[in-house]
Amino acid sequence: MFRIISLSFSASSFENFQVYNRALPTRIITVGKKRSHGIQLLVDEYIGKLRHYCSVEDIQIRSNPKNARDSRVQVDDEDMAAMNLIRSDDWVVMLDEYGLDIGSEQMAELVADAGNTGALRLSFCIGGPYGHGQRMRKRANKSIRLSSMVLNHQIALVVLLEQLYRSWTILKGQNYHH
Repeated sequence: MFRIISLSFSASSFENFQVYNRALPTRIITVGKKRSHGIQLLVDEYIGKLRHYCSVEDIQIRSNPKNARDSRVQVDDEDMAAMNLIRSDDWVVMLDEYGLDIGSEQMAELVADAGNTGALRLSFCIGGPYGHGQRMRKRANKSIRLSSMVLNHQIALVVLLEQLYRSWTILKGQNYHH
């Protein structure tokens, strides 16, 4: 059983968060090919910034780990690999093209609310080229999308990291988000 997160934004909710905040360790699981050097530089930069607020773990799962020819088998293999990294006490946010469309303030509230769920870790999951499997879809506590456009997994990772950093600056009342 899990608690439903309210995604309505109000300044008072962020003021209350500053009093009651519990920063969950954050894990980002990404399915995909090897990252380009430029993307890895951006990932490292944002993880460095995020570590001022919470611990961050970046995990990469190779796309199509068993070299399946059938895309359904590929998704199932990637799904199993991702699910093996998720604990029962994780608050899981699946990034999906059909997920809830949220803004930066709602993302900040999602991060804040996750700390009040009883979860011990916040896990974000970025799927491979064919998306997420059924096990992840059933396990996810929340499904969000970063854009109405479909994003390459490397671009989605950079956007997610930037939005997580922006979320923390919103929650802490720092000058980054205008």
